[in-house]
Amino acid sequence: MGMTGVKVVVIYPRPQDEAEFERLYKEEHLPMAEGKLKGVTRLVATRVLSSPQGKVTAYRIAEYHFSSIDDLTKCVESDGGKEVIAHAAKISTGGAPILLICEEESFVFW
Repeated sequence: MGMTGVKVVVIYPRPQDEAEFERLYKEEHLPMAEGKLKGVTRLVATRVLSSPQGKVTAYRIAEYHFSSIDDLTKCVESDGGKEVIAHAAKISTGGAPILLICEEESFVFW
């Protein structure tokens, strides 16, 4: 049986200037998220390298994990959550990021 959890997934499209996006993401966005997103238990920040299906528009995927849907909702609806979401949109020069609220079921195979 798998473990379940909830998370916000942010999918950033390929930016106009990857180096500038990376600078803003690492120097501004991640520290802002750490300071303002209350209730996050884990962050997984992924950079998309390629796909066997060819060119993809997704550039980065961020997963913000929470202990409960109530914690997630409080965080997203808070002033800090709104500020971080607005900043994500501001630095996403390739188009608006996609934000998803997800339930996750994890399995570990040994």
